[in-house]
Order: sequence, then structure tokens, then C-alpha cells
Amino acid sequence: MSLHNIRLEVMQTLEKNIEMFVNKFLITPEEIWQPTDFLPNSQSDSFIEEVKEIQELSKDLDDDFWVCMVGDTITEEALPTYESWLLDIEGVSQHSNNGNDNGWAKWIRAWTSEENRHGDTLNKLLYLSGRVNMREVEITTQHLISDGFDIGTARDPYKNFVYTSFQELATYVSHNNAAKLARKKGFKLLSRMNKIIAGDEMRHHLAYVEFVRQIFQHDASEMMIAFRDMMKRKIVMPAMHLRESFETKGSLFDQFSMVAQRAGVYTGFDYVNILEKLNKAWEIDKITGLTDEAEKARDYLMKLPARMYRITERIVIPDTKFNFKWLNPI
Repeated sequence: MSLHNIRLEVMQTLEKNIEMFVNKFLITPEEIWQPTDFLPNSQSDSFIEEVKEIQELSKDLDDDFWVCMVGDTITEEALPTYESWLLDIEGVSQHSNNGNDNGWAKWIRAWTSEENRHGDTLNKLLYLSGRVNMREVEITTQHLISDGFDIGTARDPYKNFVYTSFQELATYVSHNNAAKLARKKGFKLLSRMNKIIAGDEMRHHLAYVEFVRQIFQHDASEMMIAFRDMMKRKIVMPAMHLRESFETKGSLFDQFSMVAQRAGVYTGFDYVNILEKLNKAWEIDKITGLTDEAEKARDYLMKLPARMYRITERIVIPDTKFNFKWLNPI
């Protein structure tokens, strides 16, 4: 059987349990939190006072923090790109099967609908903060969705699930660190908002980790090789093509990454820690029956965190002041 057909067979096997995955890892719209649960109620007599309080607290957080908040918001709002990409992987179909929805398409739509709330929540907070030029943010968001991105997975479900396992944990780290910074400045609303978004990202991370864990049970060698291939290429961020108005595709990402590292929202050490966590979560050191190539792939993956940590230690983050169009001066 070809590698292509084996992957399809594995995806079809996992699909049989899709209802269990949906019920275990996702939450219905009526039961889960919604953006308005954390934002001032525009129908309340205290609305204007609550907005004023948000704007006063927002002044205490520096430009680097708000650049990270804008980047996280734009990333979350580019959901149409991510859904269209996942719906195209091998083993996923938007077409019904004997009158029933394709299980993987059901998962992707339900996952996307949960993620969509994050961008809605953060966008409204940015708008109320008074610290952000929303038109420039909206231009960047439109560009990011229009430009698309290439994460190096093609239509391979194994590589795609490695990517989502990694990326969901990376967004958890980013939002969780932003929550800590906001809390230090006494901005409890923003801290709580980021914290609960981080909780969603962790839950989604655990789901994709479980998908990969089950693939290892069915096709260990090819799953190991796919994992290695993704880490050799490096996991690129969804916002890799960030740009501001009238700029070229991707022209802003390096500056944004430097600011995120400087602010402590997402660093090179976070990247290494995520790789270590995935190695442990999938217990790749205990997997048996691997082909020679897969054994070499495992050896590479086991040694990679220490090598990357040494490289990261040597990185110096400049304190260069960047002039982002996204920000309004205080």
C-alpha cells in the first residue's frame, strides 16, 4: 500500500471517533464563554465609565506590549485562512458521506468557531483601549488573510497535526504571558481575558496532541519522519506574512518577533520548551518497531532541544525602537 493510501486509511480510522473528540475537547456555543462576558456592556449605564477605566489602565502598558497584543489579535482574526488550509488536507472532505457530514470537516468547523471568539474578543478590547490605530490593524488583518501562508505541510495530515499541536501550545504561551504582564500592571480585565483564551488554546493543543498520539499507534515510522521533517523546516508562525499598509508581504514579521521576545510574550526559549513538551507528550523515546530512517528521525528529535537551546542562548535581542503604524501615541 502506498504512503498516500496508508495516511488516508489512518485518517479514516481516527475519524470513527470524531464525535468523542468533539465532545471531549470542544464546548457548545451555549456553554462556552463569549466575548461579551468579558467586555463592558454597552446597554449598561456604567458602560462609559468602564471604557474610561480600560483606557486609563491601557496607558500603563508599554508599546511593546501593545504590539504583541495587536499581533496576537491579527493572528487570531486570520481564521478563514486556517480553516481553508485544514479543509484541504488528505482525508478531510467538506462533502457529505451518505447524508452525514465528514467527521474531520465537522471537527475543523467546530474548532474554527471556538477560535473565532478569540479574535472578536481581542479586537473589541483593542478598539476600546485607545492605544491602537484600528484602521491600520484592519489593513494588516486583511493583508494577512489575503496573502495566505505556506507552513511546509502540503496536504499531509501527519505534518499538519504536528503543526497544530505545536502552534496551539505556542499561542497558549503567548496569551498566558500577556496575561501575566497585564496582571502586573493591575489590568485585571485584560489579564483574565488573555488567561481564558490561553485555556482554550491549551484544550485545543491537547486535542491535536491526541490525534498525533493515535497516529503513532497506527503508523509510527511515518509519523516520526513527519515530525522530524516539520522540526527540520522549523515551525513558522501563522503571522509570518505580517505587513502594514503599502508594505511588502512579510516585511513586518522580523520586527514583530523581536518585540515579542523583548517583551517576554513569546521567545526562542519558549520554542525550545514546546519541542521538549511534544517529545515527552508523544513519548517518542519509548516507541518501538521503527524503520531505520524513523530511528534516525527519533535520534534527531531527541537531540534537537539541547542544540536549539545552546543556539538560543547566544541570541541578542536589540532594544531598537520600531515605529509601528498600529499604535497611537499616548
